[in-house]
Amino acid sequence: MKVVLFCGGMGTRLRDYSDSIPKPLVEVGSRPILWHLMKYYAHYGHTDFILCLGYGAAAIKNFFLKYEPTVSSDFVLTEGGRKIELLHNDIEDWTITFVETGLHSNIGERLGAVRKHLAGEEMFLANYADGLSDLDLASYVDSFKKRNKTAQFVTVPAPSSFHLVHTDAEQHATNLELVTSSSLRVNGGFFVFRQEVFNYLMPGEELVNEPFARMMAKKQLLAIAHDGFWRSMDTFKDKMQLDDLLTHGRGPWQVWQRG
Repeated sequence: MKVVLFCGGMGTRLRDYSDSIPKPLVEVGSRPILWHLMKYYAHYGHTDFILCLGYGAAAIKNFFLKYEPTVSSDFVLTEGGRKIELLHNDIEDWTITFVETGLHSNIGERLGAVRKHLAGEEMFLANYADGLSDLDLASYVDSFKKRNKTAQFVTVPAPSSFHLVHTDAEQHATNLELVTSSSLRVNGGFFVFRQEVFNYLMPGEELVNEPFARMMAKKQLLAIAHDGFWRSMDTFKDKMQLDDLLTHGRGPWQVWQRG
């Protein structure tokens, strides 16, 4: 299946880390989070990518146009560094389509802008370009194929250190509950769509607002709970936590490294 990745956001909450690069290029370890996500999909055989570009489009293009495979591929160096023989190229089987989808476009508009690149695809995958997971994508997609629905996404426990406050009618606090300990779940992305999704998407609409509401009304939207690893990189703290996971071993999302 083709994989649509929404790479156009400005990542304003990461500006303190870097004003010069878009969020998908913020590094986790030695590679951008976008690369980690694409490696995840490639592990499951999905190597045909469509990048929906906006803010920082030139930087994302240049990353791949000037890709340095020795950073993450094994190689042999001889002749004092004059000759390098790659033992493998970690992205050589990838096909990447770069599409300018507007600087200020929302996710729905970005998806609509790449519709022509999805012609002939009965189903396709899509995701935000700032989240990682250990989701078993093969079984997740297989379950969707067996059901006659238009769209599917994962739900994950709400990732927040805030407390939910419960009160009585007289405004007495009756209970404090960590958001992470509650039953609240949020949209974790990892979308699977059939072509019919475009029938629900009108010009200018945000994907998860009006289109999802229409699908819910017709029971065409599946929300699949995932309680394994999932992390989005919204803040510098999130980046540091992902870096820390790599420092202390393999990241849970690095399914391509499992024996």
